[in-house]
Amino acid sequence: MLTAKQHQLLVFIQERLAENGVSPSFDEMKDALGLKSKSGVHRLVNALEERGFIRRMANRARALEVIKMPEKPATTTASNVVAGNFGASPKAATPAPQEDHSIEIPLHGRIAAGTPIEALENRDSFVSVPHGMLGRGNCYALEVSGDSMIELGILDGDTVVIESTEVARDGEVVVALVDREEATLKTLRRNGRFIELVPANRDYKTQVLEADRVKVQGRLVGLLRTYH
Repeated sequence: MLTAKQHQLLVFIQERLAENGVSPSFDEMKDALGLKSKSGVHRLVNALEERGFIRRMANRARALEVIKMPEKPATTTASNVVAGNFGASPKAATPAPQEDHSIEIPLHGRIAAGTPIEALENRDSFVSVPHGMLGRGNCYALEVSGDSMIELGILDGDTVVIESTEVARDGEVVVALVDREEATLKTLRRNGRFIELVPANRDYKTQVLEADRVKVQGRLVGLLRTYH
């Protein structure tokens, strides 16, 4: 599943290639998607390339090839539920008791647990979660993409349950919106006028950003996992 911006960019590239056989420039992509900087375009292009939707053509300037278009996402049912206060300790993720009463919450799409990507707004998709897992506020679900939170037991392909909030304590796992463009799932740590977004994988580096560049959009309250 692609994010809204990734899908929009892929369609834009395909349309321009169909028109004149030339892929758009990064400035054209930035303007078409309404982004403030080309760095956001670079991250979107890299994400599309990593997922196998486009390919850069060697020895040719601004040459991109669309390899495939996304398929309609399938509906999956989670068979295991995890809940808890997901903080700095891997022990925080513990199995929650199964409850008969469940509630459907919107599944907004994919969120990176590695390189930041934008959280997808897709209110046509929902997922059922036990009522006891939900926080005190409104909740939504996101599918995890990446492995930077594996030491907290959050794996690629898991579905995380997020309580909508703009306030979080140090050590909580949050959905952080960076530069009003892209969202990522990381542990929050405040350091003076900076915000640190901390991965739970020693192969990844902590992001240190000015506090005004980061907005908390929710905190992690639960996790769903499907076993195939």
